[in-house]
Amino acid sequence: MIIKNIIQILRELSKQKMRTMLTLFGIFWGTTSVILLLSFGIATKSSVSKTMHGMGEQICIIWAGKTSISYGGFPKGRQLSWYNDDAHYLKDNVPLIDDISPQYDRWLPVNVGAKKQNFSVNAVWPDFKEMRNMIPRQGSRFISSLDQEKRRRVVFIGNEVEKTMFGEGVDAVGRLMYIDGIPFTVVGVIIEKEQDGSYNGRDKDAIFMPTSTYLAIYGDRYVNNMVARAKDITKTEQMKKAIIAAMAKKYRFSPEDEQALPIWDTTEMDQFLGTFFNGFTIFLGIVGVMTLIVGGIGIANIMYVIVEERTSEIGVKRAIGAKKRLILFQYIVETFVIASIGTTSGFLFALLMIFAINKAPLDDFVGTLELNPFIAVTSIFIISMITFIAGWGPAKRASELDPVVAING
Repeated sequence: MIIKNIIQILRELSKQKMRTMLTLFGIFWGTTSVILLLSFGIATKSSVSKTMHGMGEQICIIWAGKTSISYGGFPKGRQLSWYNDDAHYLKDNVPLIDDISPQYDRWLPVNVGAKKQNFSVNAVWPDFKEMRNMIPRQGSRFISSLDQEKRRRVVFIGNEVEKTMFGEGVDAVGRLMYIDGIPFTVVGVIIEKEQDGSYNGRDKDAIFMPTSTYLAIYGDRYVNNMVARAKDITKTEQMKKAIIAAMAKKYRFSPEDEQALPIWDTTEMDQFLGTFFNGFTIFLGIVGVMTLIVGGIGIANIMYVIVEERTSEIGVKRAIGAKKRLILFQYIVETFVIASIGTTSGFLFALLMIFAINKAPLDDFVGTLELNPFIAVTSIFIISMITFIAGWGPAKRASELDPVVAING
């Protein structure tokens, strides 16, 4: 019976070739649009998030500023400075902090053999690795607690530093480089990563060493900045307030003085981008759904035509005892058969387009497209709802035809 019904549906559709083709194209293109637009929105969000998190994920960068409020007998305009021990102080006095590291930064001459060039040399704690996504290449490592404790002359370098100083395709791990004339052993090289944000240059062009080693050589009194991350990301705002309160107590400035302790909270950008791209993806989805609705209107029209042409047949079925719900169910099924032809072809074409786009050199612009479960389930749900609504009217009309009138009609 199912096969006979499908053959009958196809026969009826063949009588309305142009209308059928336009209807199927509407469903086909609507399905393709929903899948591609939702995939594009999610891929763009993922790509932007990936490049933004190249600098680090959900971290706060803390600088020393100038007071803008007179407080505790001190005038405004007082320049503040942070010390290496301030990172220990904050770790001990702000329980909300999970990881923290001071950061020193100098431009220093580096040479390997006859090659010589200046690079940004940073001194940090081992905690810096996780906060700033400093992922070592396979077979290498970041600076360790033991390096820090023993003041080892070891460095972790950016992948571009390796290429510049050691040459293309040469593994720098285990080799020596001279920084300001002092020999250091390369223990790690960062993997190649995308990084849009920065506050003192890209990691690929930087060199990192233990703070203990750096201070033993240069003895800097003040840190350039500190980097911290909360144990609970949802409590980052409370952590910032606790940091300001702790430093205000130690250095006697007003806890309300935001200029005394500038903090760049990257979680705020995360929240903004999350909201923006969710809205962007919803907008793209609505555009695709509108195209599907146009296709649904076409399905409704063609089903009304089929009902009109089969009025007598419906009357006969009703006269010999066919129940309303059987007629209703039959035409709903027929609607889904029509929709499934356009939907299936749309899905296959969308997958082909995703494959083609991913093969093209567009990854830097749109990211990597994929048909994830969320997109598939959402698309199927949307298409099913539109198909059901489009078929309900004609099916309801067919089921409520008066048998006598239908036979004579």
